[in-house]
Amino acid sequence: MGFGTDIKSLLWHLIGGTRGGKTRAKIINELRERPFNPNQLSENLDLDYKTITYHLRKLEENGLIESDGEDYGKMYSISEKLESEIDVFEDIWQKINKQNKGNN
Repeated sequence: MGFGTDIKSLLWHLIGGTRGGKTRAKIINELRERPFNPNQLSENLDLDYKTITYHLRKLEENGLIESDGEDYGKMYSISEKLESEIDVFEDIWQKINKQNKGNN
């Protein structure tokens, strides 16, 4: 995608620069607690299963989450790459939330 190893730019693109960013951030926050499968995330976040799997795929393609297992048993967790830079995610998420509150 052209972001290289610059996690800040990558997170701004995936979280702050797209319509699905809020959903992706919610998924990351859930996965910070423990690994989940798509069905569990769908129930926890009250979102459609296909929506969850789409965003999981985008997050995994960009190295922010990892999966283990196959099919419906596949579990997702945040990657070491994201874990090591979680403060960057938190900063971006906080700024986005602050902007959204200012727009209401």
